[in-house]
Amino acid sequence: MAQVQRMSRLMVKTLRDDPADAETLSHKLLVRAGYVRRTSAGIWSWLPLGKKVLDNVSRVVREEMDAIGAQEVLLPALLPKEPYEASGRWQEYGDLLFRLKDRKGAEYLLGPTHEEIFTLLVKDQASSYKDLPVMLYQIQTKYRDEARPRSGVLRGREFQMKDSYSFDTTDEGLAESYALHRAAYQKIFERLGLDYRIVSAVSGAMGGSASEEFLAPAAAGEDTFADCPACDYAANTEAVTFALAPVAGEHGPVEELDTPDTPTIETLAGLLGVPASATLKNLLVKVDGEIVAVGVPGNREVDLGKLGEHLAPAVVELVTAEDFEGREDLVRGYVGPQGLEKVRYIADPRVAPGTAWITGANKADTHAKNVVAGRDFEVDDYFDVVVVEEGDPCPSCGTGLKLDRAIEIGHIFQLGRKYADTFQLDVLGQQGKPVRVTMGSYGIGVSRAVAALAEQSADDQGLCWPKEIAPADVHVVAAGKALQTELALDVSEKLAAAGVRVLVDDRAGVSPGVKFTDAELIGVPQILVAGRRSAEGVVELKDRRTGEREELTVDEAIARLTA
Repeated sequence: MAQVQRMSRLMVKTLRDDPADAETLSHKLLVRAGYVRRTSAGIWSWLPLGKKVLDNVSRVVREEMDAIGAQEVLLPALLPKEPYEASGRWQEYGDLLFRLKDRKGAEYLLGPTHEEIFTLLVKDQASSYKDLPVMLYQIQTKYRDEARPRSGVLRGREFQMKDSYSFDTTDEGLAESYALHRAAYQKIFERLGLDYRIVSAVSGAMGGSASEEFLAPAAAGEDTFADCPACDYAANTEAVTFALAPVAGEHGPVEELDTPDTPTIETLAGLLGVPASATLKNLLVKVDGEIVAVGVPGNREVDLGKLGEHLAPAVVELVTAEDFEGREDLVRGYVGPQGLEKVRYIADPRVAPGTAWITGANKADTHAKNVVAGRDFEVDDYFDVVVVEEGDPCPSCGTGLKLDRAIEIGHIFQLGRKYADTFQLDVLGQQGKPVRVTMGSYGIGVSRAVAALAEQSADDQGLCWPKEIAPADVHVVAAGKALQTELALDVSEKLAAAGVRVLVDDRAGVSPGVKFTDAELIGVPQILVAGRRSAEGVVELKDRRTGEREELTVDEAIARLTA
């Protein structure tokens, strides 16, 4: 028998107006419908209806993880510093980590993710190849000290996450575990009713090699992904690559140009009457304190996120005016790669050998033309570092890419042996010799999935949950006084006895109009109204998503809802 939730007793307070600080649709509606309330910046309380939705998402995740043979555990959120210091992530995470000390001065953190701790757990529990493979997971609260928590539960400092880890003795075994998780994620997101894309991604602070993201397209998304309309290529923009292709051709000698007051690409292109794409932009950054030049076509911007991924774990930051002091070889606004002997030079593949450019001459108010890559300057490292733009060629087929916004709802990694090497995770192999274990890491944002569903499924009236994760199967509304309330409660009990989850609005002193508005706002898939024909035993059944209405007898309505 399912439970009847009576709104006369339920802690739910709906709001007519959007919260003043709400920017995204999910933030507005989850607060207005009484699902969550803000406790502090980036910290949210889940109220009864919200907790049911959150638990339903967790249930679907748990069922599909169990189905592939993963075992659920629960590790602490309060973690010692030492494992993260050993892996380097105590430093790499920087300000994102919540750090604290106990009364004895020992340092701890609130876990953002648990690779280190799971590795140590398996090191303690597994000693032989016979103990592997194993897949472990948990659904737990994670913590990240976001600089600007926003968008409600989409980007909080505390959030619910499912993180799982696979441990295998061979690369082939890792590939199988990865494939199992990938398929499980597809089933999870299909059951949740999410529209999603699987895209190539970068591993970031997680480490490892192969990496894919599961993205839910939404206007509120903070990720941008590239999608090819002609083939199946899709990737996070940080993972889009451009092939290095040397260019053949003859170019004249380097020629210096008098270009006063042209320290920017815009002023230079305007003075010379050339497109910005004919110029070479040289951005100076500091990599672990050392000045490095990054060359890209003048009409493109450097993606500092991509650059950081290529140079990780080094810290990348922009230079300041003070960094030019005492550096006669660096002329601010007029830097060119030719003659830069003391500076590492990184270039985007678009600055290929044989391409000719107009660029700084390393003299004030002076530029140079016919500066040819590979002839007049050498590139120390080629990295794809430009901001991807709509229309850039697809790496697979060459068709112009489309860009869309999305919410990251899942991420899977083939970590390899990064953490096993750090903690010397070995087991005795079949040949009687130690074998280094290889790992995978797989995350799903559980609370984030709730927000993503709200973003994708809501309409002008409010939330509109898929049945699998809705807080109830049917919202019964008593649209009147004693007779309607009596019928609504009677129908609710009969539905609950048949296993249907019921939310019934039996509030006294609340007008039918307010009850109807709240029913639309709360977003349960079916709305059953005990209204003007209650005396005849007739109710109205409305589909929340389609808006279709139908008058039925009580027995017909119960039969329909329990079918």
